[in-house]
Amino acid sequence: MTEADQTFGRAISQARKALGMSQKELASKILREDDEPISPQYLNDIEHDRRSPSSDRMVQQFADVLNIKTDWLYYLAGRFPADVRQNKLSETQFTTAMLAFRAPPKKR
Repeated sequence: MTEADQTFGRAISQARKALGMSQKELASKILREDDEPISPQYLNDIEHDRRSPSSDRMVQQFADVLNIKTDWLYYLAGRFPADVRQNKLSETQFTTAMLAFRAPPKKR
């Protein structure tokens, strides 16, 4: 698998395992809109790309808990326009594009 083939689920699974967390432990730290934790089964479905996070809030929580760049997770979660997503950018390419996008305008 190349970096450009990364999915939201794979990113979550890899980061969770790298931190030595169980699915049950991570699920308890990710809250739904009603402030109840997601179920380990829901997390399992996310990690296997059978479901997507239900809200931006949830994407942000995954980024915070797993120390993953927030913009990258939003991109993987499909929360960028289709014309950007269809390029299948790697994390490095995406980060470079976001840095360029957010750079202050050059003075003339």
